[in-house]
Amino acid sequence: MQEHERVSYSLPALDPEASIANARAFSARIRQRRTCRYFSEEPVPREVIEAAIEAAGSAPSGANHQPWHFAVVSSPDKKRAIREAAEAEERAFYESKASEEWLKALAPLGTDADKPFLEAAPWLIVVFAQRKGGIDEDGETRNYYVTESVGIACGLLLAALHEAGCATLTHTPSPMGFLREICDRPEYEKPLMVVVVGHPAENATVPSYALRKKPLEQIASWL
Repeated sequence: MQEHERVSYSLPALDPEASIANARAFSARIRQRRTCRYFSEEPVPREVIEAAIEAAGSAPSGANHQPWHFAVVSSPDKKRAIREAAEAEERAFYESKASEEWLKALAPLGTDADKPFLEAAPWLIVVFAQRKGGIDEDGETRNYYVTESVGIACGLLLAALHEAGCATLTHTPSPMGFLREICDRPEYEKPLMVVVVGHPAENATVPSYALRKKPLEQIASWL
């Protein structure tokens, strides 16, 4: 068996009661997260975004290649360009691309082709999945389990931003190739989503339908 350099690993020792309490406390906090479509102009410190991305970058990944890039957009011109391109794709989706079944599924959420939040929020984090690059980002080495790895990183990103008191929204226009051009990213990177970050507007609301979550007994089985 090949030998590899290793370092020690441990976690703070918690008794069962403390472990349960911590898990339940985090569950209660993260279950307050909502997808926000109404953002204020209140700024969010860059340090918050940096810390959240560092948390996302700690996610497990195939072969530890960390196949993600987070393009952080605050420029009004670039946010406007993203909004205009995204709304063009969204209009095509709602007018002709989406099936009746899909539109029916979206109806309780009240979504449409207008995406003003892409300009209103102080930050857009455009998440790219790197098909190639490896840990050294040489642009050639193959990456593995890319979608799964980036998906886990996005989950950590959302959790970290929520912990920081930020509202978020995940936006996935289709197709998303325009994001690569606007953010000046290479061809081997695939845009995966836009994470909108800010504070809720004073009159922000969420659809009551969005509060409906499957109970534990429906989403888990014990074997």
